Amino acid sequence: MSENQYQPAKVWTWDPEAKGNGAKTNRPTAGPTHEQTLPVGKHPLQLYSLGTPNGQKVTILLEELLALGVQEAEYDAWLIRIGDGDQFSSGFVEVNPNSKIPALRDHSITPPLRVFESGNILLYLADKFGHFIPSDVAGRTETLNWLFWLQGSAPYLGGGFGHFYHYAPEKIEYAINRFTLEAKRQLDVLDRQLADHRFLAGDKYTIADIATWPWYGNLVLNNQYGGGEFLDVQSYKNVVRWAKEIADRPAVIRGRKVNRAFGAEPQDQLLERHDASDFDTNTEDKRQARGEQ
Repeated sequence: MSENQYQPAKVWTWDPEAKGNGAKTNRPTAGPTHEQTLPVGKHPLQLYSLGTPNGQKVTILLEELLALGVQEAEYDAWLIRIGDGDQFSSGFVEVNPNSKIPALRDHSITPPLRVFESGNILLYLADKFGHFIPSDVAGRTETLNWLFWLQGSAPYLGGGFGHFYHYAPEKIEYAINRFTLEAKRQLDVLDRQLADHRFLAGDKYTIADIATWPWYGNLVLNNQYGGGEFLDVQSYKNVVRWAKEIADRPAVIRGRKVNRAFGAEPQDQLLERHDASDFDTNTEDKRQARGEQ
């Protein structure tokens, strides 16, 4: 054994300064760290989020619902800066005790109903408005098969492959190999399903696609982790075809901009969304041109 090889202590203790301890975005205890009330806008649906893949799921679905003319799906999207610890405020913890984005509060119900976990938010909104989830038992079950597949698989892609390949302060061969193997296996699962189906659950675009695209669609379109060549994503031709088709949907283009505070050009960042007109007037390029901070 190398004398520099890490040996776990008998009892782990948190060192906020240690590599990989995520002191700015996580901690080993739950509950709020500070008192702060969440803002509430003019619409019944209040979303508190950040434009990560999990955040994009919800804003894409809301924009898809609005594109269908479901005006009740109008929403306010408030930016939660997880690097600043906004997710540990008393107001956010009240909506999501797990302190993870996205979190939704539905004020059309008295008292307002909290909805957390991105997959559950998608299911809640699809059921509430009657779109993007089949009404027949077989179609609904197949859609939920893939929605739950995504919820279980994405952590291996993001917290596993993405973290160790792209974000980790040092490259660990064992970890990269382990999660690369799993990421490629997952891509093969999707590729085989999409070989015989236009969308994941069949011929109809559903919340299964809306949940999966921000993770695996962005990945194969080289918009995530910079690992496209490493994973040979172009070899998953059915996934690439599916990803491109969804990427071209106007609601997806809009939804990807909402709460986007990083990783995009200013014209593709809409930090907060309170009205459809914000896409034309309040993207970061427009705000910067006006000299706003």
